[in-house]
Amino acid sequence: MKQFSKLFFLLYVPLWLSCNAGKDKKEPETEDQTAVRLTTLEKYRPVYHFTPQENWINDPNGLVQFKGKYHLFYQYNPFGIQWGHMRWGHATSEDLIHWEHHPVALFEEQTEMIFSGSAVADLENTSGFCTGNEGCLVAIYTSHFPDEVQYQSLAFSNDEGITWTKFEGNPVLDIGMKDFRDPKVFWYDPGKKWVMVVSVPLEFKVQFYESANLKDWELTGEFGNQGNVSKIWECPDLIRLPVENAVEEKWVLIISSGSRYGDYTGMQYFTGNFDGEKFIPDERSDEPEWLDYGKDFYAAVTYNNLPDGINPVLVGWINNWRYANSIPTDPWRGMMSIPRELSLKRQGGKYRLIQKPVVSFYEYMVTKEKFEFSDHVIKENDLLLKDLSAGSFLLRVEFENRDADEFGIDVLKDENYKTRIGFRVSDHSLFVDREKSGAVDFHAAFASIETAPLSLQDQRLKLDILVDQSVVEVFASDGLRVITDQVFPISFQEGLQLYAIGGSAAVVSLEMYKLR
Repeated sequence: MKQFSKLFFLLYVPLWLSCNAGKDKKEPETEDQTAVRLTTLEKYRPVYHFTPQENWINDPNGLVQFKGKYHLFYQYNPFGIQWGHMRWGHATSEDLIHWEHHPVALFEEQTEMIFSGSAVADLENTSGFCTGNEGCLVAIYTSHFPDEVQYQSLAFSNDEGITWTKFEGNPVLDIGMKDFRDPKVFWYDPGKKWVMVVSVPLEFKVQFYESANLKDWELTGEFGNQGNVSKIWECPDLIRLPVENAVEEKWVLIISSGSRYGDYTGMQYFTGNFDGEKFIPDERSDEPEWLDYGKDFYAAVTYNNLPDGINPVLVGWINNWRYANSIPTDPWRGMMSIPRELSLKRQGGKYRLIQKPVVSFYEYMVTKEKFEFSDHVIKENDLLLKDLSAGSFLLRVEFENRDADEFGIDVLKDENYKTRIGFRVSDHSLFVDREKSGAVDFHAAFASIETAPLSLQDQRLKLDILVDQSVVEVFASDGLRVITDQVFPISFQEGLQLYAIGGSAAVVSLEMYKLR
């Protein structure tokens, strides 16, 4: 635990200083008083998911790898724990797991807020902004003027993203619309050009533009009014993914929009082809393919300029606009998902998105110490690891159903509360039940059960369950289905509770990894 103790110390110290800046000098705290105060403040702060040191965050922005560092920019309000005063916060990592915080990168100025966008490594200096021989970073973002217009602007950095200069020629793309935002820009090598996919939210469509220099953009195509149109379309991304067990690649268009749960936000994706100008879906359908079946995964985008041999990596905001401003965290609000490596799998005549935590999560975030159970028939009141009090761990479990109607495991539990992860045989569905997960009364829309359609393979179910204080990310069947949900336990964990209803089920293997 030494590594994480150091991490928490680095987080806590600047937090304490910022919370107390300018206040009257007080008597020094005792160690016990400090421990109580920090425990109260940091009750729900995750260990291995990215959070700001304090205040509000939402969409990940400008994901780019440059000179060995992964940059994470994000929507940030430095003045409080609710949305407002948008600008780009900034952090960097060498492994996508451990993050170093940096000062705000792009600032709100006068009436212009800095909304979501992307960043690229302009290695050939196509923009003319770079002063050295190794290229520079260029940010493409939405300038937002309340009740007026949204247009796309540029900024550039010649010191690896620490300081930025806004382009004097902004805007670089303005179509005179109030809602026109979230540009994702990438290099399209077959055409030796930059491509932008940008959202026209109220029309449920995205547009495609091309440019040779990041400054001058020409419209090449549009796509929209398919899949889910219950809410506005925003935060688009267009990526090329490998197909597992095939010498083939497909293009995937990702959209943040409505949800399968009604009046919530969610994410959908389309598979198809991209010819450098327009996206052609494999089929037209009003039945969306959902990217994540939980309620707390939104605005996800992928990294630019990844090293060779690495699949595209996706990061999303863990929250839901329905209750985002109300979740019971303080002095920070909002977190990012575990970065996910993406691929496709051909199944049932369709291409299905496969998502798995990045390899570095397994390499750096678990110890060799583990608890193993095999061929364990689930009994009544089957409580394992009773002395477990951790709120952050990785659970890898494989179930085998004998004749049960439902089976699964409860985590983050005590005598009165639990988060249940289970499988219902009758409708072939994986689910996360957070109705009794702890604090749920902060918003009427929070307590819920999320489900994902899933078939057992030879009566078996494999799960990787990432538990991190106030979030559960469940990866099922090697990443075929994912459910991401926030939870806010009342007290510390008291073991893991296995259960089976209406028949028998067994645990083929269970490994619980403690964190370093």
